Amino acid sequence: MDSTQLLKGVLDMAVLAVVQDEDGYGYDVVRRLRDSGLDGVGDASVYGTLRRLYAAGALSSYVVPSDDGPHRKYYAINKEGHALLARQRSTWSQFAATVSALVGAAPAASGRPRAIGAK
Repeated sequence: MDSTQLLKGVLDMAVLAVVQDEDGYGYDVVRRLRDSGLDGVGDASVYGTLRRLYAAGALSSYVVPSDDGPHRKYYAINKEGHALLARQRSTWSQFAATVSALVGAAPAASGRPRAIGAK
């Protein structure tokens, strides 16, 4: 299975989850995602996601001067972002449970697939 396709579907949620506890600048968010196990996440994808979430009102931003190089633009989750993350978590939980039941379900004795949620 191509995990890059799966990642595209959950990148917004993953980025919001990464910045919910601590603000971060672009490469910092990339590093935290990779450190969490999302090795295949691309820099450009994360930067685009940060810009899109900011434009959608889910993130706020501020600039921090740096003595060692260019200023860094930090992103912080805001009230709208927390609400979006909560909705996405709920959707993800329901979706993951459904798919897990589907791919992990053993066929019923009759040979026909068992309905999801059936005992």
